[in-house]
Amino acid sequence: MKTYMECIPCFFRQAIEAADMIGVGDKQKKEIINQVAQAIPEFSLNSTPPEMGQIIHAIVRTVTGVADPYLHIKQKSHALAMQVFDLLAAKISRANNKLLTAVVLSIAGNIIDFGVKNSVDVKGEIQKILNREERAIKKEDEKLFQFNLFARKLADAITIVYLADNVGETVFDRLLLEHIKKMYPQKKLWYAVRGFPILNDALEIDAYNAGINNYAQIFNNGYDAPGTILKKSSPAFRKIFRAADLIISKGQGNFESLSDQKKYPVFFLFMAKCPVIARHLDCTVNDIILKCNQVYK
Repeated sequence: MKTYMECIPCFFRQAIEAADMIGVGDKQKKEIINQVAQAIPEFSLNSTPPEMGQIIHAIVRTVTGVADPYLHIKQKSHALAMQVFDLLAAKISRANNKLLTAVVLSIAGNIIDFGVKNSVDVKGEIQKILNREERAIKKEDEKLFQFNLFARKLADAITIVYLADNVGETVFDRLLLEHIKKMYPQKKLWYAVRGFPILNDALEIDAYNAGINNYAQIFNNGYDAPGTILKKSSPAFRKIFRAADLIISKGQGNFESLSDQKKYPVFFLFMAKCPVIARHLDCTVNDIILKCNQVYK
């Protein structure tokens, strides 16, 4: 996905937010803003937003000397997700369509990203999303929520790569991976995280803390963008990615960086959290998306 003009104010917002996470003074914050302002004119709108995100957060780390500005937020996110883990597991256990519920809950994990910053009632918001579950499957229109296609391709795949998004959301991912493993014990599952700290995205330690290692092999992409940029990822990551029969891509950042990638079979699972993405997909902000990058009959 290309970068839209409306993304540019968001780049500044990200920089200021990261500075505020660290608690730097106005002098350092001004220096961060100045350097971001210098970088933006050199950035092509044909590049993806996560590519600019990588540049912004490299500036923040360099100016402040703080390697992981979102560390506290990640710890809080994980704790928040663990508070609702048993509730989520019980919902899947009671569901008529367990795979559908696990998928919807995995997407609902995006609400953790809001909750840690905006005092969102996470349990309440998750219940609202679950209440939309039946409506989501009924509106299967091969456009925004392609669950039946996902279930069919999941059954056919042998090797599956699952691209992680935020910390906290990893706990929700665990529930989906656990259910896939129960359904298909013979499948090989890989769980890919970021190679270095970026925003509140998951690293290998976060995946292990969520218990992902009990269901999938954890590895990292060798890079520090808030998305999956194949050309800049490690050779080891690209090898596993290209060999996968199915790729499950979580989160908006992975969608932004891989939505134009048609060569490999990718299902995008995320909430449309901004007007730019909603317009790009012709959907509504906060819609849950389960969309394949390829067209199947």
